[in-house]
Amino acid sequence: MPSVGSCGGARRRFLVLAVCCASVIVVVMDIAIVNVALPAIRRDLHAPESGLQWTVDAYTLVLASFLVLAGSTADRIGRRRAFQIGLATFGLGSLLCSLAPSIGWLVAARVLQAVGGTMLNPVATAIVATTFPDPVERARAIGVFSSMTGLSQALGPVIGGALVHNFGWRWIFWINLPIVAVAMVCAAVFVPESRAARVRRFDLVGQCLLVLVLGGVVYAIIESPRLGWNSPVIVGLLAAAALGLVGIVRYEPRRVDPLLELRLFRSLPFSSAILISLFGMCGFGAFLFVTTQYLQDVRGMSPLEAGLCLLPVGVVVAVVSPLAGRVVAVRGPRLPLSVSGLALALGAGTSMLLGPATPLPVVLVSYLLFGLFLGTVIAPVTNTAVSGMPGSMAALAASLPSAARQTGTALGVAISGTVVASASARGGLAFTSAERGVWWLVLFLGVAVLVLALSSTGQWAAASARRAAALFHEVDHGPDRRPVGMAAE
Repeated sequence: MPSVGSCGGARRRFLVLAVCCASVIVVVMDIAIVNVALPAIRRDLHAPESGLQWTVDAYTLVLASFLVLAGSTADRIGRRRAFQIGLATFGLGSLLCSLAPSIGWLVAARVLQAVGGTMLNPVATAIVATTFPDPVERARAIGVFSSMTGLSQALGPVIGGALVHNFGWRWIFWINLPIVAVAMVCAAVFVPESRAARVRRFDLVGQCLLVLVLGGVVYAIIESPRLGWNSPVIVGLLAAAALGLVGIVRYEPRRVDPLLELRLFRSLPFSSAILISLFGMCGFGAFLFVTTQYLQDVRGMSPLEAGLCLLPVGVVVAVVSPLAGRVVAVRGPRLPLSVSGLALALGAGTSMLLGPATPLPVVLVSYLLFGLFLGTVIAPVTNTAVSGMPGSMAALAASLPSAARQTGTALGVAISGTVVASASARGGLAFTSAERGVWWLVLFLGVAVLVLALSSTGQWAAASARRAAALFHEVDHGPDRRPVGMAAE
């Protein structure tokens, strides 16, 4: 089958890119936009700290758990069709979120919203990758697409703050509806249908194991302050998650079409891209969760003022993300990834010095570093994931770093919320003292990103990527699609 990019000229390709960018704006912005509304949601729905964590993590956890399934399903049923179904489901979930009468209903509606989101981000990435077959054009297009990802996440608190301040927190969900409606019409008109040349089979066992691992870990972390780490429930969840991980490692390689294609991880750049996505977004998710509460509950700002304080993050992301895409196209991912790790570590280090009375310009300078991190990390890891892989693996390869980013965000919110849970009600020095534990974690994660950036961008790493890609060419075109020694299903 010819690539999607062959179906039209340059203008049509960029219209497709615009539609994909619109979809990622609503999906990613809903992760960040909710953070600034958390204090208002707590007051209106009388929600505990764990309820606020679940408001964020119910969304990111479902995204992380089902992104891989959505990517492979889109390869099967058609990427445009999956994209349109995702938009409709996301819109319905947004409507139900806006009408939620309690925190439990809000969390349930967030789950439905996330189900739709799983069919948007990785599928849109695969559409962009196949629309721009030329490597240089693809890197630049992914840079623009990634800038929308970063910009949406950074500007979410600003837009959310304005909506909450002027209209109430329910408007952060109503705002999605017109965007979704326009995107659905444009997708039907401009986005050609495409499918993978080889259809992958559904992996129910692998999907259940993945949900068990991610859900068990996140639930245990969020509920540990209430139940205690020695609780049979917490211990049982962690044990089940560990067994699920063992099951994935043992079961998935035996399948012809596994949900998690572990052979992708034989590529050092790909494996590092997954870890960088996981570590980096864990740090950024923790930053957003504690920062919006610090600005409102400790410094006494309104939601709008808190959102505006995060505007420097969005400005830096808007400027840096396209530049990072161009650097990746010309020089490779080492420089932007190294900058991202260093910026995350420095942002955490400066945040340790912030207190209730720290001058606001000092606070804003520290936030610039988090914007620099986000602006330089997404384009290189996304491009690394899809570059060199055959077209039949495009959506699957793109979905794994997306899943890692959502997993990282979920873990960042869960861990940071657990660290500051006991101090969140007291505010002031109690909160800023407790959040230093969060910044030590983010500092470690930044250093890990820097180490991975330097170790995964050399010649030996590139050779491992070529060997991994060759495996899938053999699977697609060889006489036998099964690895040697694999049992038939």
